[in-house]
Amino acid sequence: MKVNRIVANLAVPAPQAMQAAKRFYGDLLGLDLLMDHGWIATYGNAARMTVQMSVATEGGSGTPVPDLSVEVDDVDEALSRMRDAGVAIEYGPADEPWGVRRFYVRDPLGRLINILAHR
Repeated sequence: MKVNRIVANLAVPAPQAMQAAKRFYGDLLGLDLLMDHGWIATYGNAARMTVQMSVATEGGSGTPVPDLSVEVDDVDEALSRMRDAGVAIEYGPADEPWGVRRFYVRDPLGRLINILAHR
């Protein structure tokens, strides 16, 4: 047996939060809407996703463990989009010693998101 996919399922408090999630994950991060049944919406890029999960005691550099890590091709463009949208930056941007440039934000659901690119 092999694992084909891992999907993070994030509970939202009300149907209105689905629109906030769409704006954050779809519009700001540029993920494609892969499925929408009204009560569940799945975002991603099926052509590039890989199976991966992490367990951690900290987020690195003394930061809290983020709920999700989102790797992008241009972290500075993602940072600019977040700032332009008024999303507060919780950490960074930082060039980490393990070879990534990253920053943390909270999504509209309150989850800590690590946005990164490998250098």
